[in-house]
Amino acid sequence: MLEELLKAVPVYIFSMVKFIFGPTAGFAAGLHFVTTVLVTVAGMMTVVVALTYFGDYLIKTFRKQTPPKAAANNSRWKKYGLPGIAFLTPLLLTPVGGTLLALGSGSSREKIIFYMFVSAAGWSVAFTSVVYFLGEKVLEVLPEFAR
Repeated sequence: MLEELLKAVPVYIFSMVKFIFGPTAGFAAGLHFVTTVLVTVAGMMTVVVALTYFGDYLIKTFRKQTPPKAAANNSRWKKYGLPGIAFLTPLLLTPVGGTLLALGSGSSREKIIFYMFVSAAGWSVAFTSVVYFLGEKVLEVLPEFAR
């Protein structure tokens, strides 16, 4: 049990940085499929919850004035809304970037956390499934020196 928990810590930390790193690190560490899914979701949601509650403070502290170009780029994301931002966060964005973008959209904290959780759970199952079911086949194709 302790060994499994110690293997899960890097997966948790990698999932906080970039979502796809969680399933790949879980596969590399030899974690169980369900453990990898849960730890990947937990890593992303830790960042989402922390930034949702403390992100406004960070934005106000470090931002002096919004440049006009950044405001124009933000309007591009508004047409997708919060569900679109949450859907794309694990796929294209990092948990940090997606959460800050969601905060900038003006959505409530509860909605941000809900949509990000649904997205993290769905993408975690999808990414982990692909990595775990295709990972062995990829390792068979790789030359011996690349392993």
